[in-house]
Amino acid sequence: MNNMLKIIATAAILAIPSLVSASPWIIDNDHSNVGFKVRHMMVSNVKGDFTRFSGNVDIDDNDLAKTKVDAVIETASINTGVAKRDEHLKSPDFFDVAKYPAMTFVSRKVKKEGLDKLKIYGQLTLHGVTKDVVLDVQGLNKSFKDPWGNIKRGASATTTINRKDYGLVWNKAIESGGVMVGDEVNISLEIELLKK
Repeated sequence: MNNMLKIIATAAILAIPSLVSASPWIIDNDHSNVGFKVRHMMVSNVKGDFTRFSGNVDIDDNDLAKTKVDAVIETASINTGVAKRDEHLKSPDFFDVAKYPAMTFVSRKVKKEGLDKLKIYGQLTLHGVTKDVVLDVQGLNKSFKDPWGNIKRGASATTTINRKDYGLVWNKAIESGGVMVGDEVNISLEIELLKK
């Protein structure tokens, strides 16, 4: 009887890794980029990024649908390369960083979309407004060890939002017709993950 109990206990212990298959990762801020692009005066695109952000990603390689993402971006870290423009973007005309210091993304569902592609459905909260968004993810690679012994993996993601949906409505008409700032914002993410 004791031998039988030992066999059952051993089998249960060996089964634990397959039952708990999600692995925790954090976003490596130093090797990631949260970028955006928006139309300016109907003639060009202005690009920028946010330099301070963090996030947790629980990846279940056995069932990617169980993967979860939770990220925070500090709005005051916006950088377009032009200090005067950045100050305007931080003001109440746009992000109002004093009142809304962060935007957040929380995943709700992950769906595999063929080889090497995922869709992450979640909610983006920006400027006090929460809306559903879908991230198109590509290239979620297998984990590997870097030269310093850290376990890494990464992916790229894109989505498009309408800034007016989040109450970012400031604009000015231009003499030739049209407006100064486009409504659509293209978001691009280059994310490197570090295993906890």
